[in-house]
Amino acid sequence: MVDAAHDTAHDTGRDTGRDTGRDTGRDMGRETGRDAARLPSPAKAGAPDLAREAEDLEQDALVDPEELARRQRLRLEKFGKWLLPAFVVALSVLGWHLIVAINDIPHYILPSPARVAQAMVEDWVLLWNSMLVTLQITLMALALAVVGGVGIAVLFTQSRLAEMSFYPYAVILQVTPIISIAPLIFIYVDSKIVGLLICAWIVAFFPVLSNTTLGLNSADHNLRDLFKIYGASRWQRLRHLQLPSALPYFLGGLRIAGGLSLIGAVVAEYVAGTGGIGSGLAFRILEASYRLNIPRMFAALLLIAAMGVVIFSMLSLISHLSLRKWHESAIKRES
Repeated sequence: MVDAAHDTAHDTGRDTGRDTGRDTGRDMGRETGRDAARLPSPAKAGAPDLAREAEDLEQDALVDPEELARRQRLRLEKFGKWLLPAFVVALSVLGWHLIVAINDIPHYILPSPARVAQAMVEDWVLLWNSMLVTLQITLMALALAVVGGVGIAVLFTQSRLAEMSFYPYAVILQVTPIISIAPLIFIYVDSKIVGLLICAWIVAFFPVLSNTTLGLNSADHNLRDLFKIYGASRWQRLRHLQLPSALPYFLGGLRIAGGLSLIGAVVAEYVAGTGGIGSGLAFRILEASYRLNIPRMFAALLLIAAMGVVIFSMLSLISHLSLRKWHESAIKRES
C-alpha cells in the first residue's frame, strides 16, 4: 500500500508538473507575442531600404554574367548616344581653334570659333529674322510636299494609267538639278515667295511620292484578297488596308523631305538673290561673302545646320510616336 501511494503521488506530481509547464510556457508565449507586437516593426524603423538593397543583391547574385554585361552595355549606350556626339563636337571646335591660332590665319579667311560666336551675338537680330524667313519657306514647302506627294501617290495606286502617264515626269523633276530650273521659275513667276515655294517643293516632294507609292502597293496580298471576298469598296480598302500599311514608308520619306525642303529653300534663295528685310539666310551668306564678313557667314551656316538638325529630330520623334506601339521598326525588344 505504501508503494501504491508512492506511485500515485509520483504520477500526480508528474502530471501536475506537465500541466504547470504547459501553462507557464503558454503564458510566456503570449507575453512574448505581446512584447514582440509592442516592438517597432522593421518597416517603421526604416528597414525597407535595407531589405530592398538585400533583395537587389540577391537578384544580382542570381543574374548570370552575360545579363550583367548586357545591362552595363545598355547603360553605356544610353549615355553614349548623347555624350559621344557632344565630345566629338567639342574636339572639333578645339581642333579648329588650334589650327587658327597656331597658323595665325586671318579672320577673313578662316575665323576662330570665338569670332564666329561673337558675330552670332552681335548680328543675332539680323540672323534671327533671316532664319525665320528661311524656316517659313521650308515648312510651307514641306507641307505642300506632303499634300502633293500623298495625293499623287494615292492617284497612282488607284489608277495604273495615271501612274504610267505621270510618274516619269516626277522622276525627271527629281533628277534635274534645281539650280538649273530655278532661274526659269523666277522668270515666269512674279511673286518671290511663290517662286521659292515652287523650287523647294520640287526638291522635297519626290521622296514623299515614291515612298508613299511603295507603301500603298506593299499591302499584304492575302489581306487584299480578304477585302475582295467581303466586298469592300476601293475607298474602304484604301482607308483600312493600304494607308496603314503605307504609314511607315510615308514617315521615312517625310524625314528625307524635311532636309530636302530646307536645301531647296536655301538654293532658291541663292538663285533669287533678292535682299532687303524679307531675305533669308542664304542671302545673308552671299552678302557676308561679298563684304568678306566671314564670321557672319559661318554664323549663318551654323544656323542653317542647326535648323536642319531640329527639323530632322522633330520628324523622327513624330515617326517614333506614330509607330512605337505596333511597327517592328519602333518596338524595343530585349536582345
